[in-house]
Order: sequence, then C-alpha cells, then structure tokens
Amino acid sequence: MFPHIQLSGFADEIDPSFDKQMQVIPALGMQFIEIRGVDGKNIADLTDEEIASVKAKLDAAGVKVSSIGSPIGKIDITDDFEPHLEKFRRVAAIAKALNTRYIRMFSFFMPKGSDPAQYRDEVLCRLKLLIAEAEKQDLILLHENEKDIYGDMADRCADLMKELYGDHFKAVFDFANFVQCGEDPVKAYELMRPWVAYIHIKDALKESGDVVPPGQGDGHMAELLGKFKESGYEGFLSLEPHLTNFTGLGGLEKEVQERHTALTGEEAFTLAHDSLVSILETL
Repeated sequence: MFPHIQLSGFADEIDPSFDKQMQVIPALGMQFIEIRGVDGKNIADLTDEEIASVKAKLDAAGVKVSSIGSPIGKIDITDDFEPHLEKFRRVAAIAKALNTRYIRMFSFFMPKGSDPAQYRDEVLCRLKLLIAEAEKQDLILLHENEKDIYGDMADRCADLMKELYGDHFKAVFDFANFVQCGEDPVKAYELMRPWVAYIHIKDALKESGDVVPPGQGDGHMAELLGKFKESGYEGFLSLEPHLTNFTGLGGLEKEVQERHTALTGEEAFTLAHDSLVSILETL
C-alpha cells in the first residue's frame, strides 16, 4: 500500500444532495471530501447559515474537508478581477469555517487561439494578489493544471511554480487534464514533482479525450503513483471521476464533453474509488 496518504474526493459527483454525499462517503470508508457542490450550489455561493449546516452534517458523518474545490481563477484573463478577488475572500472565510487550509484554484482562461505568453504578466499579477490574501489567512492555494488556462501545460505550470511556489502556493497534479492537453504525464511528473502537494485522481484516453476509470486511460496512473510513493509523497489522493453528467459539470469545463454512461453518480464514484484502491494495493 501507499503510506501517509488519505483518500478524498469531489463528493458532488455522487449526488447533488449533500445528505446523500454524507451517506456514501463514510460507507466507502473515506474520511475526507474535496467540497465543491452542495445541494446544487457551488461552495463559494453558500451563505453563512448554509456553511454552518454543512459543517454540522460533516461532523455528524465523521467527515472532514481536505480542500475547497473552488472556482477561483476560472474566469477569462480579460475579465474584471476585483469582483473575483472579493469572491476569493469569501472562499477563504469558508475554508476557515470548514477547517481546511487548502483551496484548489486555477490560472485563468486564455482567449481562444491566443498565445498565453502575452498574458503571463497579468496572470502573475493576479496570482500574487491571491497569494497575498492567502498568506493573511494562513491558507494554501493549490493550482490545478486545468485545460485552456495559462497553467494547462506542464512547462507553464512549472513557470508559475518557479515564480510563485512557497508556503501559500503549491501544485495539484491532475493526470487526465495533462492527457487531454496532449501532454505526456510521465514527462509532466518529472517536471512538476518538486512542487506537487495534492493529487487529483482522474484518467483519460489520449485519442478521444474521454475520461475513464482510474488506471484505464493514458495517464500512467499506476506508474506515476508508484513514483510519487517512492519520492515520499504524503498527502491527499482526491477522486474526481468525471464519469457522468453530474450537476455542475457545465460550470467546470469551457467546452463540456458529454459523458455517455448508464452509471449513477454513486456507481461512478464507487467505480473510481474501487479502481484506485486496486492500484494502491499493487504499490
């Protein structure tokens, strides 16, 4: 097995209902979730009263929050930033209320067909402002290598880390996103390993871009999890199955890819969980 790791996951892919999420996660033997969708609403949009209810339900189920699966940085680089910075302050307050230091975030969508290099200075400027806010609250921003943002390719992720990595800014490694961007995940790992503090468990096929259960795609998941283990990785492996058309999917992808499956959200999440456990048992 893989010592010093904890399984987490985007429980909103199980069901929009938070009550349902809190039934399934403990039943799978999991103690953490990466919280993103609650009863059909994004975590960033919940009121103080709703957050208090979420915290009570988490405590009752014996579940903790590994990270806020926030939408921060998932706007166009040309959009007004000030309202987004204010949204981040709200997300930071939610993170504190739910007892997590981690906030997953992104580095802004690039205009279609543009050269990301021309927006580098603006990306760095905005990220520095977010990092300064995170530092005030002693929080940690986790940058995900999402498709179509500045930091989608490994070299640009590395660029951000070389410039900004520190106590309050670290990297997420997402296998499927690298595959869908045409990257070799092994080379991405070799470039990114020094900065990776969190791992998303999602796999995909190179030819079609389709998301598949962990270990069944071109993410070299078993090989790379083995490398992470050998390198001493300690932290979360967070399931993000993306195998069904779950509530909120449309808000996550620039160009939504339909999932053709008869699986329910619970079945898809359980399949992803069991597939990951099978991989871990071989390490």
